[in-house]
Amino acid sequence: MSLRQAAANMIKRRFRLASQTFSSTCGGAATVIPLARRTRFDHGSKDCSWRMNYSHRDPRLWLFVSGNAAIFLAIHSNTVLAKDESVDPDNGTEGAKAMGLRKIEDGSVISNIHTSKWRIFTDKGRDFFLQGKLEEAEKLFLSALQEAKEGFGEREPHVASACNNLAELYRVNKAYNKAEPLYLEAISILEESFGPEDIRVGVAFHNLGQFYIAQRKLEEARTCYERALKIKGCVLGLNHSDYADTMYHLGTVLHLQGKEKDSEALIQDSIRILEDGGLGESMVCVKRMRSLAQIYTKSNRSAEAENVQRKILHIMELTKGWNSMETVVTAEGLALILQSAGSLKDAEELLERCLDARKTLLPEDHIQIGANMLHIARVAMLNSNQLKKMDTSKAISELDKARDNLNESIRIARCSLDKSIKKNRKIQSDIGRSCRVPLVIMLQAFDALSLVAIAKQELQESKQDECSPNIEAEDALFRCISAYKEFVTEKSVAEFPEVKAEYLKCLKHLISLNSGTSTQRSQQSTRVNLQDLRDEIKHLELELSPSRKRKI
Repeated sequence: MSLRQAAANMIKRRFRLASQTFSSTCGGAATVIPLARRTRFDHGSKDCSWRMNYSHRDPRLWLFVSGNAAIFLAIHSNTVLAKDESVDPDNGTEGAKAMGLRKIEDGSVISNIHTSKWRIFTDKGRDFFLQGKLEEAEKLFLSALQEAKEGFGEREPHVASACNNLAELYRVNKAYNKAEPLYLEAISILEESFGPEDIRVGVAFHNLGQFYIAQRKLEEARTCYERALKIKGCVLGLNHSDYADTMYHLGTVLHLQGKEKDSEALIQDSIRILEDGGLGESMVCVKRMRSLAQIYTKSNRSAEAENVQRKILHIMELTKGWNSMETVVTAEGLALILQSAGSLKDAEELLERCLDARKTLLPEDHIQIGANMLHIARVAMLNSNQLKKMDTSKAISELDKARDNLNESIRIARCSLDKSIKKNRKIQSDIGRSCRVPLVIMLQAFDALSLVAIAKQELQESKQDECSPNIEAEDALFRCISAYKEFVTEKSVAEFPEVKAEYLKCLKHLISLNSGTSTQRSQQSTRVNLQDLRDEIKHLELELSPSRKRKI
């Protein structure tokens, strides 16, 4: 059974397909089009057809905006449109004449004024929304909703459009309690107006799924995406890119629910649909490939993850070249997969090429350069471990290379921290988001530096000297602790637990290092108190425990 058929069967198990056979004539993009294009669509509600060309049989026009906020922009049911949106509809009869409307005794001109206002409020609200001016956009979308109700009626598709616009704004603004009733109202109106199997209902369910997944309400999101997928498959066909889009989102939800097999099948098939449609090199397809590579990596399927990542890198090299950071990041991702699979030579070559590219593309001492050096150092450490039984001198050489890269990574991380602190002036209360990444890199580099010192000592010293103190390793760990104390506050630690986790790792390595030395040396040491270390480790483990996080 094909993956596509398996996906279709999975949907059928949860939702019974309508007995009627639906036809699908697809002439282009379905639910998402570039913002600049005001394409008119005809949705035949009886035969579920989807046509790009405007038809006078059904003058309802639906426009969508691409991007994270897939809002409905407009539904025009009045074929007499304003030639100039700047015309003020409040000018009464003169305004109506300017828009080609005629005043009649039953008051229909007032309805047309409401219609024109709705359109103006919607378009201006959309513009503010895309500019990130959410407060101004909210006022306009609220006005558009009011005008839609007064001009078209309470249960009319224009009202559904206005509800969805406002709901999307609230979703982006994380006002979830305001957004959900609007989404549900929009779906209710659309189902009442066009029937439960109409494409507009499918799009609305897809949007509601996005709303639920933003709140990690996974079961609700799954139900919405399955409903949207059923409708889109019926109307658009199983080979349409928009059907594949919902399929991918459903696969993402299933992945988060731990249903890896079903998730993988859906994401694979969504990629295949794009490739069959000539979109295999699009950034949308690349994004899905990355998700698939992550699934393979998580399940320790290195060979499959490597194949997908190589495919992505090939696409990036063809479309963007090595003068693009996207290509560099993709190559680094492949290098890390190769490293985990033990292909150290290939991993090192890729990381070195990434470093050269970053030094060309990024400012001097950029934190990504420091991170790149940390990755190279880790590969060198693994190389040394492989060489230690065959060639001690080469193994030590690899450790020296790792040490040099780690020291440079630490220098760059500190430089980045100093710049961020100077810029933000927030070190007294919070390390700030801009400090989080360089601090994590610094702590990781210090910890790795201690491991390099320990490995080098093991290669250089005789067996009877194995328990002698490693001052260099201890210094690296104390520098790690010092950096943590310098840059981190309780507030910032609570916000960025990964920083605390790296610090905890350093503490554990320090206590392990000191526990392995002689009792006499431990008693004489004035630099470390083992009991204090144990107490702090216990405190940190409690702070990072899942039960503690749930209480918070």
